[in-house]
Amino acid sequence: MFLIVAKFLIPKGFRGLTLFPFVLVKFPKDKENIILVNHEKIHLRQQLELLILPFFIWYLLEYLIRLGRYQNANLAYRNISFEREAYANESNLEYLKNRSFFSFYNYLFLKK
Repeated sequence: MFLIVAKFLIPKGFRGLTLFPFVLVKFPKDKENIILVNHEKIHLRQQLELLILPFFIWYLLEYLIRLGRYQNANLAYRNISFEREAYANESNLEYLKNRSFFSFYNYLFLKK
């Protein structure tokens, strides 16, 4: 994992972005934010599981489906299975040590 400060590459309203093998953060202090970094590491694992490109295709398609359902960009983003898994486990710094393969699938059909 390469942790890089890239203020102008991070979309407004976000603090981090993962593009395997890079984790981009908005500000230098974000490199020290263990919760944010752990959230992004979960995305690294998800991207590896789906061989990177399929991850981004799935992510975009799921976002568009949820956007159609919720009619709200933030709600659609928050309900993407990859984000649900990352947000639910970002505070658990041991999560990746015990995480099962394709665990994001468990978050695909949660009601919210």
